[in-house]
Amino acid sequence: MIGHVHWTQATHKRKRRQVNDQPVEYRLTARRNDGIPVATNQPSTTVAYGSIVLAAVLWGGSIVAQKMALGSFSAVEASVLRDIGGLAILLSIWWSKEGGALTISRADMGLLGLLGLGVLGNHLLILMGLNYVSGAVGGVIIGASPVVTSLLSALLIRDVPLRAVWAGALLSFSGVGLVSVAGFQAAGEHPLLGSTLVFLGVVSWALYSIGSRAIMERVSALTVNWTTLLVATVLQIPLLWTDHKVMNAGIGSVTTSDWLALGYLIVFATAVAQQAWLFGVKGVGPSRASVLGNLTPVAAIGLSALILGESIGLIEMIGIGLILAGVWVVNRQTAERNN
Repeated sequence: MIGHVHWTQATHKRKRRQVNDQPVEYRLTARRNDGIPVATNQPSTTVAYGSIVLAAVLWGGSIVAQKMALGSFSAVEASVLRDIGGLAILLSIWWSKEGGALTISRADMGLLGLLGLGVLGNHLLILMGLNYVSGAVGGVIIGASPVVTSLLSALLIRDVPLRAVWAGALLSFSGVGLVSVAGFQAAGEHPLLGSTLVFLGVVSWALYSIGSRAIMERVSALTVNWTTLLVATVLQIPLLWTDHKVMNAGIGSVTTSDWLALGYLIVFATAVAQQAWLFGVKGVGPSRASVLGNLTPVAAIGLSALILGESIGLIEMIGIGLILAGVWVVNRQTAERNN
């Protein structure tokens, strides 16, 4: 239980000192009532995997919720409201658990700013893409997220060999391309544009997952979550004047179901799922965590058929089959490398 928050004297004076020839920022730190600094514990593997499964399933439902919310809100409006609501929840939890303590260096602040761009891209680009494709198609494309994450991990941080993921990546990207070009049940005139936007949202999240693991060695997952969400929210607000629907029609135009969909995005898809995902990534790493991401398209397709009344066609089934085959190949190859 966190009791009090203590400012060090140097924090007030905003001075710098040298430790082992390295500049150190004076920071706000949290301590328990007994004076022991708050520590960030490494989650167990079981809990980490459980958190990833929870996030994947909740994100499957978020595809449907985003599609529903677009009935009353523009993509930017839905994204901004989602992030503001999620930020309010996360800040409350952070203040309660960590005592409002922010321990962060200037270098990490810059990295968090870059990671915020990943959150922005993921939330906004997927919503924009869903204007042009069905929830089922969006779910199938998002199913390529595990392979995209593994491929980028191999290229950027080399946590797995590139030769271990290229075959799986080829299979998954073939599935994405098949569904995208076919434009299965496209909800607009530009299915290829919609598919491309959703896929770019997937790439944004992959980069976010990769970058967040390194910083979570020094900063708690909760802090990473709310700070990056804050960056995404601030950057989106000016875009409201370029893409608005409720601002023209008024709050009264929003249906009850669309409010409920937005509420789901705020509470479950943003506050709960993102925190669960970061917790899992911290425990097992982005490559292993991404393997369980194949639950997201399964949940998205099932819920799209159940709630939105979207049928599941042959092309979509072939596409998801290719994507899941790619995920399986990547998982097997990386597992063999680790044994």
